Amino acid sequence: MDHFFDRSRLPSFLIPFVSLSYSVDPPPNLDSFPDSSYYDIGYLDVCLIVTLIAIMAILRDAIRVLVLEPFANWKLTRHWRRRQALKSGSATPDSKASSLASINKGNINSPVITTSSVETAMANRPAERSAEARRIRHAVLRFAEQGWQAIYYIWQWSLGIYIHYYLPSDLWTGYPHNPLAGIVKLYYLMQISLYVHLVLLLNAEAPRKDHWQMMTHHVVTIILIVASYAYNFTRVGCLVMVIMDWCDIFLPLAKMLRYLSYQTACDVTFVFWLVSWLVTRHVLFCMVIASVYWEAPKHIEFGWWPERGYWYTADVHKVFVSLLVILEVIQSIWSYLIFGVAYRVLKGQGTEDPRSDDEG
Repeated sequence: MDHFFDRSRLPSFLIPFVSLSYSVDPPPNLDSFPDSSYYDIGYLDVCLIVTLIAIMAILRDAIRVLVLEPFANWKLTRHWRRRQALKSGSATPDSKASSLASINKGNINSPVITTSSVETAMANRPAERSAEARRIRHAVLRFAEQGWQAIYYIWQWSLGIYIHYYLPSDLWTGYPHNPLAGIVKLYYLMQISLYVHLVLLLNAEAPRKDHWQMMTHHVVTIILIVASYAYNFTRVGCLVMVIMDWCDIFLPLAKMLRYLSYQTACDVTFVFWLVSWLVTRHVLFCMVIASVYWEAPKHIEFGWWPERGYWYTADVHKVFVSLLVILEVIQSIWSYLIFGVAYRVLKGQGTEDPRSDDEG
């Protein structure tokens, strides 16, 4: 962020809110991002987190109101008009062409579809307070909410996979992993900002069926991200966040398709998400937990040397493992509910996310 403006023109108290703090010299033995600026960590990082939360809130509302909601409203209203045209004896241009072709073949009993009747039906809108108007409005709002999540997680996962690609595959050798390359530090602060933003949204919106499960998940996630950042376990932290973010792309996409009434595409996306969920949240994530539990103590000596950024004791180890296990328990509860959805998909009943889509 420091490359986009001249910090010297800003009052000193504003600088931590718009740029990364604690710039330091690169470490002598670089194993990743050799051309990056490097940074230490500290309390001033909270200032940039506040700015990122504000940016996310502004972007979320701007994208929802200016892009996603108008698109969904146009699409769903268009679907409604076509249904009304069919009900009133009108049809779409394709149907009209089919009817005229039938007449040309000698079927004089086929209904004649006039251009004026189609245009009249297509110009209508559902009554403002009708059940159909409420259904469309609900779908528009939900589509926009899920669309923002999909856009954000596509961006965040892409950034995370880029960082993970250039970081060493060994999660533990060389601990403590500090200072941080600028892009790694920004990635971490963006993730912290995201989950704080989600907690604020969760309490601002109407309560949903899994409110407390979601709240527990977000709080535990924030604690894990902040703790791994403060205790210099950022490599394993980056890996966990990439694993988590992959699934969070496809569930919103499946919901978006459902709100637009593309049920088959929704079901296909849901099945792909379900497979991804099982692989990432119950295979890869458990492999990370196993590595934290067994591999970390083999490569890192227990010790408490704050002057070196070395904060790894037996108690710290137990806390990290416990928090990861809590996340896996929450995900296992969700998986139980998700299998019920998958069963309904196999029976041809369509998808309905049981975790957080409907208000209680």
